[in-house]
Amino acid sequence: MSAGDTVIEVGPGLGILTEKLAAHAGKVVAVELDDGLAGRLRNRLSRFSNIDIINADILSLGITALSKGAKYKVVANIPYYITSPVLRYFMQAGLRPSLMVIMMQEEVARDVTAKPGAMGFLAVSMRLFSIPKIVLRVPADCFYPAPKVDSAVVRFDMLERPAVEVGNVEGFLELVHAGFGAPRKQLHNSLAIGLRLEPAAAEEILVRAGIDSRRRPGTLTLDEWSALYRQAGSAPC
Repeated sequence: MSAGDTVIEVGPGLGILTEKLAAHAGKVVAVELDDGLAGRLRNRLSRFSNIDIINADILSLGITALSKGAKYKVVANIPYYITSPVLRYFMQAGLRPSLMVIMMQEEVARDVTAKPGAMGFLAVSMRLFSIPKIVLRVPADCFYPAPKVDSAVVRFDMLERPAVEVGNVEGFLELVHAGFGAPRKQLHNSLAIGLRLEPAAAEEILVRAGIDSRRRPGTLTLDEWSALYRQAGSAPC
């Protein structure tokens, strides 16, 4: 963190981390959904001239306006139930961050950082734009009151361009999502369910892509998903 950094913090809560960020970053934009907490933050942090407190749902905001078009980093400690939407929001933004550090439920962190052989849709979509890594495990008893689950901090080192060439990112992710239509089934059946095709038609696409139709969706690499997308053609209906 340096004086030239713009940091977007999602879910600042009582502002303990916000204060630390403001001491090192050039600009901190703290987005807090709760009206009461946002008011308390404004009072507590009023002495800082480099903090903007936005009382809103992060998912409803335009990222370019929020960052004022500048390069930015993201720090977040977010409710577990919106982890996936928040990750997708930043990963698929027109202006993506250069770095994200996010605390999330440990089980979700393991899913997000999974490698080929155990990847789900979320892991594929995150690895398209970043290199994710768990950097810290946070047991539940570190909090008061203690939640029912452990947490983990995940660092996302963002890529300047997608890890594989896919052309239409939205169409590619729709195809990957369809490929996980039934993740425990063999790929030709899972893809058929996701694309609403006959299994034979799905198997033909897989043959053209050079992928064994008997594999499970989670075993595919990014390169294989890219090959599958090229053979499937345009985004699925």
